[in-house]
Amino acid sequence: MAVKKPVYLTQDGLDDLKKELDELINVRRPANIIAIKEARALGDLSENADYDAARNEQAQIEGRIKKIEHMLENAEIIEETAKDKVGLGSTVSIEYIDDPDDNDEYKIVGSQEADPFASKISNESPIAKALLNRKVGDVVTVESPNGAYQVKITEIK
Repeated sequence: MAVKKPVYLTQDGLDDLKKELDELINVRRPANIIAIKEARALGDLSENADYDAARNEQAQIEGRIKKIEHMLENAEIIEETAKDKVGLGSTVSIEYIDDPDDNDEYKIVGSQEADPFASKISNESPIAKALLNRKVGDVVTVESPNGAYQVKITEIK
């Protein structure tokens, strides 16, 4: 029996998944069923590009529904964290030791919510792994694929 891996989500992430699931089930799936029926009505299915496209979309919709349902079944909500050490849900400000003028701020979230463009990093990323359970003022070494570097934690929110 496979061990179920928890899916760490913030409350916002959980709400977004529920909205997406609702959209897929109540809007996109019914629209896709209509598209399949209309494509079938066109005749020969063996050379019907509209039918093939609708069936491919159906597979994508159903796959995404199953994935979201699995995530929701295994969801663990990230609670508000203590501000004295870095944890899931923490927003952390760091300073790079090699370049003290270079600062970044990251929110540590579960892998399903990670979005580097929004400064949300996965708890499974090298930098998050190095920061977890550390305190303000700690200097940590981050083991990344491009080599190790050091950062100092300047603030935890």
